[in-house]
Amino acid sequence: MFDLAIMWDWGAFAVRWLHVITAIAWIGASFYFIALDLGLRKAAGMPEGAYGEEWEVHGGGFYHTTKYLVAPDRLPEHLTWHKWQSYSTWLSGAALLAIVYWAGAELFLIDPEKADFTVWQAVLLSAAFIAGGWIGYDLLCRSRLAARPTLVMLILFAGIVVVSWTLNQVFTGRAALLHLGAMTATIMTANVFFIIMPNQRIVVGDLKAGRTPDAKYGRIAKLRSTHNNYLTLPVLFLMLSNHYPLAFATQYAWIIAALVFLTGVTIRHYFNTLHATGSGPVWTWGATVFLFVLMAWLSTAGGFDGDYDALEARAMSPEATRLAAAPGFATVADTVRGRCSMCHAREPVWPGMHWAPNGVHLETDQDIAEHARQVYYQSGVSHAMPPANRTGITPRERAAIRAWYRDEAILAAND
Repeated sequence: MFDLAIMWDWGAFAVRWLHVITAIAWIGASFYFIALDLGLRKAAGMPEGAYGEEWEVHGGGFYHTTKYLVAPDRLPEHLTWHKWQSYSTWLSGAALLAIVYWAGAELFLIDPEKADFTVWQAVLLSAAFIAGGWIGYDLLCRSRLAARPTLVMLILFAGIVVVSWTLNQVFTGRAALLHLGAMTATIMTANVFFIIMPNQRIVVGDLKAGRTPDAKYGRIAKLRSTHNNYLTLPVLFLMLSNHYPLAFATQYAWIIAALVFLTGVTIRHYFNTLHATGSGPVWTWGATVFLFVLMAWLSTAGGFDGDYDALEARAMSPEATRLAAAPGFATVADTVRGRCSMCHAREPVWPGMHWAPNGVHLETDQDIAEHARQVYYQSGVSHAMPPANRTGITPRERAAIRAWYRDEAILAAND
């Protein structure tokens, strides 16, 4: 049987793979050029207009790099533009967001306990947050405050805290952190597309026309590039956070997300200073460890104190309603509660586990019906769950899960 749902997941896997590959290329290039820029040194005999040079050895060869603060006196015949790493990372990330969080909005984006959106409302709000982040950031960088970079960074951090809290009020925990990362990544790519590249094209155009380029275009591009450098590590954390419920499925997830940006600053400050001076400030490691321990403590503070009867009374989606009424559901629900709910609970009883893996709860009939697709993939089609089959789910029980989900899918397709 050709399972379109499984092929859809494999398509998402392929896009995720592409996204990781392009992100490695972009982040690697970004970190390299920041380190190169900070390691430049003045030297005798440099060409006119050169700002500094760097000698490096790698792969059995020596490299001699010279930087011009504005531009060389002539445009070289071969000029490499570093832009597609950024563009391809954003495009693949946007595609992945649409595949996972928009197409799967009822499962991964919408949390009826917070805000009972329709799918189209949730998708529009998702897009609005991502676009609005860039608009607000760009307006701030173009304002009079731009001359005071420290104040700009403080205002940006305050904005991040507000957005993080707001996202956690309207979306699922994993979607909230993911969207904060997507918004930040959009700012970074938009910096490249709308600011850095256009300014570089102006400089190139002036060179071709025989004019002396204005140094301000390089300064503007450099400022946005520096912002990107400090935002990179928080974006990586937020993109990975959907695999760690201790980060996204906790009462203070919005504070954890905000603190991640501070750790990004302390880590990058250490390495940027190290590249510039040869010695990084040791205090940054203490600050980073403190922030990380604080995040870990926040992740275990609080717990579920809600009404389980109210959970059962929630309205189910049409798909979940069909699955709960399908033949074999009662058997599957008993299996899932017996084999999975000790971990996938609002208050897990498995030793050492504080939060349900991936924030997936499988305690009530509604929980199981709403997560039917995941149960099918993880415990029916594959043997991913339970881990190492620690709870002893049998082949017969896995077959019952497959039969229940597939039979309902066939019936739904024929309706």
